[in-house]
Amino acid sequence: MSRQVLIALVIAVTARVHVAHADGDAEQIRATALDYIDGFYDGDVARMTRAIHPELVKRIVKTDPKTKAVWIETMGATLLVEKVREGIGRTTPAAQRLDAVKVLDIFADAAVARIDAATWVDYLQLHRWNGRWVIVNVLWELKPAK
Repeated sequence: MSRQVLIALVIAVTARVHVAHADGDAEQIRATALDYIDGFYDGDVARMTRAIHPELVKRIVKTDPKTKAVWIETMGATLLVEKVREGIGRTTPAAQRLDAVKVLDIFADAAVARIDAATWVDYLQLHRWNGRWVIVNVLWELKPAK
């Protein structure tokens, strides 16, 4: 067997194993994303805590409408969990509680997912941490007012 054929065979087998691995991961990533968003809506600290890494950072770019000054507002895991404990998500009416999750990409132990929520969209960066998927970063945007 030539060296090129052997390399092609190894690449093909490795690619097939990664795809099969990623298929099972997609459901785990989706479950993590649902723990995050539904935990937020329900004020369920256990679900939120399970979904996020303790060093999570959540960010949104904001613009002052008067001065047009732009800045990044940042929230860490501790503050997010505290807001969930306070029940901030429960103020969202049940009929508006969207939790549409799309797994956008998986590569090895890293992934990106999108949640279309009530009045915002969250882009999640996840990592397989100690054998389970957790959210490490969130970049979010408010939906335009109707």
